[in-house]
Amino acid sequence: MQDLTYEEGYACWLRYHAVEDEPLRQSYLRACASIAMPGASTVLDAARRELSDGLRAMLGTAPAPASAEDASIVAGVFGSDPRLGAKSLTGAEGVRLDEDGFVIRRSIDGPIVLAANTERGVLYAAFRFLKLLQTGASIERLDVTDSPANRLRMINHWDNMDGSIERGYAGRSIFFRDGRFVEHLSRIRDYARLLASVGLNAVSINNVNVHAAETRLIAEDLLPDVARVADVFRAYGVRLFLSVNYAAPIELGGLATADPLDPEVAEWWAERAETIYRYVPDFGGFVVKADSEFRPGPFTYGRNHADGANMLADALAPHGGIVVWRCFVYNCLQDWRDRKTDRARAAYDHFKPLDGRFRDNVALQIKNGPMDFQVREPVSPLLGGMTNTNQLMELQITQEYTGQQRHLCYLVPQWKEALDFDTYARGEGSLASEAASGALFDRLIGGLAAVSNIGDDPNWTGHPLAQANFYGFGRLAWDPRAAADDIAREWIRMTFGGDPQVIRVVSDMLLQSWDIYESYTAPLGVGWMVNPNHHYGPNVDGYEYAKWGTYHFADRQGIGVDRTVASGTGYTSQYHSPRSDRYESLSACPDELLLFFHHVPYTHLLASGKSVIQHIYDSHFEGADRAAELLARWDSLQGAVPEATFREARERFVHQAEHAKEWRDQINTYFYRKSGIPDAHGRTIY
Repeated sequence: MQDLTYEEGYACWLRYHAVEDEPLRQSYLRACASIAMPGASTVLDAARRELSDGLRAMLGTAPAPASAEDASIVAGVFGSDPRLGAKSLTGAEGVRLDEDGFVIRRSIDGPIVLAANTERGVLYAAFRFLKLLQTGASIERLDVTDSPANRLRMINHWDNMDGSIERGYAGRSIFFRDGRFVEHLSRIRDYARLLASVGLNAVSINNVNVHAAETRLIAEDLLPDVARVADVFRAYGVRLFLSVNYAAPIELGGLATADPLDPEVAEWWAERAETIYRYVPDFGGFVVKADSEFRPGPFTYGRNHADGANMLADALAPHGGIVVWRCFVYNCLQDWRDRKTDRARAAYDHFKPLDGRFRDNVALQIKNGPMDFQVREPVSPLLGGMTNTNQLMELQITQEYTGQQRHLCYLVPQWKEALDFDTYARGEGSLASEAASGALFDRLIGGLAAVSNIGDDPNWTGHPLAQANFYGFGRLAWDPRAAADDIAREWIRMTFGGDPQVIRVVSDMLLQSWDIYESYTAPLGVGWMVNPNHHYGPNVDGYEYAKWGTYHFADRQGIGVDRTVASGTGYTSQYHSPRSDRYESLSACPDELLLFFHHVPYTHLLASGKSVIQHIYDSHFEGADRAAELLARWDSLQGAVPEATFREARERFVHQAEHAKEWRDQINTYFYRKSGIPDAHGRTIY
């Protein structure tokens, strides 16, 4: 009988199914009979434990401890044993590995060697080796050399100390409850394992909207608890960050100002940083949301974002800390009547003039799109626009605008489009992924950050298949070149085992889900059309006359936002040519982004040959039908996946099928009434 945590999906992709192919299991057993791992530390202990537990679960027996001379698996840092010589494992010239890189080597009938520059790299090698076994790979010969593309691979939590999670759809916080840290840290340890298993190395544990209680996380009475949590993450190679309140010198320190150029303010932050590092010696640094959506910041004092970020960076620099400064800054008190005001322009307009003025330990965190994690929007022009400043691309794993983990929406294909986007910042081939990593502009710090989708639900993510988004983010943070379909199949195999039917059906469902969700929600890149505040469900005019700058400008003749230089807000000019030219041109603009860049008549013909209004009708009818098909396909897997997982997901697919009809009927009815143009196929529109 399966254990309950497996049935409920708690183990995620670290389930370690028993190898059922007996010849394969025997070959694995021979290769993994014994292990040697020179050295002792919390990270090496974690690697040793993961290898032992994983092999025991998959093969029925754990490897026996042995000397390095006799062991069939030797794992450790280069140079810690003669078998772990860097030159012998990386070649005479030496393969270049960064601090988290590793090699996995085996010649025929020789020992398996896992080696890295650092203990964290050894841990990553251990998880990679276990994945090879989980996915049924041959290990007769091994020649793996790998390093992450991004130095910083970070998860942001929007958790509050009362236990709630802003935009959380999978239960309550695993860190906080009732204004305090949770007493037992075993679940946090299990979470640290999940982070390390996909190569993530940084986590911020509290909401970027820092309230009074969370402001005190940097106060001395709470730092011992912060240190306890940091200890758990450290064992898995993860550095802890905190989101901080820019006004903390006033609210916590009793100062009269938070002016970044005031020496007393700078001194207060320097003293605070020193105190934090006494408790958490490897503290990662601060995540900051400032001058955004009513959060305090340097604008209050007539200063700019570089002034604010640099002051905090100077406080952290002696300790090796980083400031992650979010670029989600815009006028949230807009006048909907003003067609020249454009929220999409805001991040570029604020930060581009400051390029090159930030300290080397500041990284600007830039959302993948210029708005706010919509189901479809263009890539932010700030990625590729800031050539002299460290950057991180920010993604949202939690499905705020993409179904809130009640609808299936595998986001890896969306993220791949953003990562593979050619910015043309240095000519053709200037990918957004390389701008974010720092490789494009020779920056020292760079990477990916994402808003977490986990909570204290038994399966971590509410919808069991939403685990694929968390796994997929980790894979892309390590290797942005990884393919969405490969990631999907890996996750399925590791989570559900090797049943070909499960792999085929779930893979198809995942890979089609973003397109399905987009088809019955907001059309052609226009975005929003959701209920205000909670952002769930259709409401075409929910934000149309609001202060937030989220408009579609639908009238009886047409729809869309004119963001051209010729007649609109000029947003298209923020891109490099030829990208700017393509978006500026009505005929060349991609269909899927047409309404983001242009206001057009309902009768405007798309590249597909359909009119805009017919596309809206067709996509919403087809999308609702395809959502119903997801339920039918999932039903075909009953008995092939754990029963509790089957039931939990099925409840959500039933809801998604019904909710997709609500989206279909509200969107189609709105535009039929607005345009007066009937559906060419005579289907029911209310």
